[in-house]
Amino acid sequence: MTTPEAEPTQPETPGTPPEGERQPGSEGRLKEQLKARLRERSEARSDGSEGPVRSEERDASGSAEEPPRERPEERLERAVRAAEQALIEYEIALETFRVEVENFSRLHHQKLGPMYARLDELDAQIAEATAARTGDPEDRRKADEARARVMPMPGVEELFHGWMDGDGLYPEAAAMLTEQSVRPPQRVRPGEEARKLYRELARKAHPDLAQEEGERQRREEFITRVNAAYARGDEAMLRELSEEWAAGPVPVEQRLTRSEELYARLEWLAQRKELLTVLAKELEESAIGGMLRLAPDDPDTLLDEIAEQLLAQVGEREAELARLRA
Repeated sequence: MTTPEAEPTQPETPGTPPEGERQPGSEGRLKEQLKARLRERSEARSDGSEGPVRSEERDASGSAEEPPRERPEERLERAVRAAEQALIEYEIALETFRVEVENFSRLHHQKLGPMYARLDELDAQIAEATAARTGDPEDRRKADEARARVMPMPGVEELFHGWMDGDGLYPEAAAMLTEQSVRPPQRVRPGEEARKLYRELARKAHPDLAQEEGERQRREEFITRVNAAYARGDEAMLRELSEEWAAGPVPVEQRLTRSEELYARLEWLAQRKELLTVLAKELEESAIGGMLRLAPDDPDTLLDEIAEQLLAQVGEREAELARLRA
């Protein structure tokens, strides 16, 4: 019996399929390898992009919580308080200017009034001398008008012997009736210490800080005394008033919490500011206010300068009258 020769076989290469199954198996393995690589790349990209996001999320979750938000009423109340302080400062500035206007007017009348009267008298005499020289009826008419200006009709001030004028009682007369010291102002602008005391009192006792009518009335009466003392430049009285206010009852301020009340308060403050703006404009546009604006830093010096100018005019009128009479 013959043994058939065995067919030579080639050693199998690991991973090499038999010839009949080579193509399908090879494609399957390639697909699996590609899928594996795609998954690796996808996971790598995911790790790179999501890492910072997760880190940020951890930082955000681990950070301290934000403080609670402020209630609208609290913000509105702060706005009311700021508006109140702004209005008080505006009223302080207005009152100090009003005092300077009033003092300047009174000192202007006291110091310069005689010079104005002398100028009027010289103008009348010059007009009369001119009319006597020319005999012209027109010059005579001008002389009569000039003399009439020197001797005006008696006014309220003369009828009441210096107690009052068309605007009411003089401060001195009012002081006498209220048993206060009678002392005219020495300067247009009170001293630095008086201004400091006045501002402190006005900020503490201002009526606009009151929430109740009774407290407002008490503050208004007190501030009236403060204003009078400041107008006189009375530092001693202002110190006494400071001690009185410090020793007086401290009113319990009502804490506003409702938006309606706060809005009403803001509206009232705005209306008050408009009123004060009108008053300030009237003061600034007045004759005395205009003069004060010429020397805002030293109004007392302005009086001296005006006096020098009036003295020069008096000298010129006297020289002219002497020439006419020569």
